[in-house]
Amino acid sequence: MYLSKIEIFGFKSFADKTTIEFDSVSAIVGPNGSGKSNIVDALRWVLGEQGDKVLRSGKREDVVFNGTKFRKPLSVAEVVVTIQNNKNILPTEYNEVQIARRFYRSGETEYFLNGTRSG
Repeated sequence: MYLSKIEIFGFKSFADKTTIEFDSVSAIVGPNGSGKSNIVDALRWVLGEQGDKVLRSGKREDVVFNGTKFRKPLSVAEVVVTIQNNKNILPTEYNEVQIARRFYRSGETEYFLNGTRSG
C-alpha cells in the first residue's frame, strides 16, 4: 500500500489545481514559503484532521485559499489522495482507493470515497 497521488485545489496556498504523483521514492523540496508544509497539511486534512492548530490555522475556514493582491479568494478547498491498495491492507476489493475532502467557506464539509459522497 502506498500513496500514489495527491490533488490539491483551493487549499491554503494552492489556488490552482495541483497534482503531485509519487514514485517508490519521493521527496518534496523547495525554498521557504513554496508550500511544502501545506502539502503535508493537505494530506493530514484529507485523512480527517480536525485540529486547526495542527493544520497551522487560526480557524477552520483558513484552509480555503484566501486570495492575494492579484487573485480573488476561493469559496472551496478540495484535496484528493489516491492510495494503491496493492497488498490489500485496506479492507476493500479496490486496488486503487481515492479519498477526498471538500470544505466550503460557509462551513459545510463533504467526504468522498472513490468518488461517492459519504458521511
